[in-house]
Amino acid sequence: MHRTLRSEIEKNMKERGYTISKTAELAGMNPGNLSGILNGNPPRAITIRQLDTLAQVFGYEQGWLYELYPEECVSEGKISRPRLIPYLVRCAELDRQDCIEMVSSHLLENPKNLVILFSVAEQLFESGKKRKALPFYEVIIDNEKDSYSDHFVISHYRVFRIKLGTNLEENWQAAIRFAPYRKRLPEDYQLDALLQLANVCYSISKCEHIVNYADELQELATIVYNNQLHHKKKGKAIQPLRTERHLIVYYGQGYLMKGLALSKQEQYEEAIQYVQKYIDLSWFEILDNLGKQEVEKFRYWGEANLYAFHLLMGKFEILQKYVEFLKKYPNEVLPGLLNIVEAANKHDFNIDGVLNIFSDDIKQFEKNEKVINISSHNQFRNQLAIYLFRRGKLTEGINETIRCLYISEKLKEYKSFKKCAASLLNSIERGTQISD
Repeated sequence: MHRTLRSEIEKNMKERGYTISKTAELAGMNPGNLSGILNGNPPRAITIRQLDTLAQVFGYEQGWLYELYPEECVSEGKISRPRLIPYLVRCAELDRQDCIEMVSSHLLENPKNLVILFSVAEQLFESGKKRKALPFYEVIIDNEKDSYSDHFVISHYRVFRIKLGTNLEENWQAAIRFAPYRKRLPEDYQLDALLQLANVCYSISKCEHIVNYADELQELATIVYNNQLHHKKKGKAIQPLRTERHLIVYYGQGYLMKGLALSKQEQYEEAIQYVQKYIDLSWFEILDNLGKQEVEKFRYWGEANLYAFHLLMGKFEILQKYVEFLKKYPNEVLPGLLNIVEAANKHDFNIDGVLNIFSDDIKQFEKNEKVINISSHNQFRNQLAIYLFRRGKLTEGINETIRCLYISEKLKEYKSFKKCAASLLNSIERGTQISD
């Protein structure tokens, strides 16, 4: 006999001696609904959740009879999206790739069906199952002919975001693949996309790219802000942005990221000019409580960067104020110490006392799992190793070099380690004595 959902359900009811009423009671279903599913003419469609419940009643694992479920989703050649989309979502959640491939191959016979796969991907993405959504987005990218369609461009953006991790080379490759499509995104998505692209470039010190994305971000944020301000002055309702952060974050980050990029290129005077553009954003007119909190963050980030840029210019006299600032804002200790050690190496400062003050904080750096912080931690260990070698502390410097190698391996980025190793070799060649 040809196996069908209904024949299998009836077979299991018969084997257990269950009536329709008994089965419905165990499944928490309306008996009339179950009767309509089994005996209706035409039969009532069964939902994927009802099938999962019946699987539990009969003692089967979730995913029971999934290979037969597509027959519920197609009637007289017409696809039922309300049944097919939840079905494909459940298949992804349960790793039923066999079912996904079977249905997808059928759907792809008509390009219009790509919107169904996009809906599945979006549901998975929004529910936090981003890795499960990835194959659906890739199928859309591979099969959509219109490179300007919303679901094609958003699929590229989703893939970019999903692939971001601790491997900096893979992050960079994901950014390269996505970047050509960034300006085709709706403005809301563009703001988040540009911020993420800038962050990826910052983590691998691609200064030219940081500047470009920072400029685009600031320009777009200004346009959106002016549009909202225009609506406000006209007494019109301001349409909420579908962004991950408050609008002021994108406006300020455009200036902040550009300042950091200029600093990495040792253009400190120019970098300071950009600090002045975001250190006081209290004039921003469209501010709720969250926006005011973001204004405060930019204030102390600006203060921190002013200390950092002046110190990197060789103004050692501000070091003590910088240290007091870092004590007040513990979240700034990692980037702050990176700047301090880099300045010490650049201008031959003695910062042994500073390292001692923050010794407990330094021990905690490895616990921060954000990619930008892992990258900063790697750079810090690199600069610290160089500092120790230059002060003749060979053993301590070697220990920091080993830490740098460990983090570089995690990030798959070895530039910092190579600097450590080069400094170690220079120290050995100079006949540095172990002083610790």
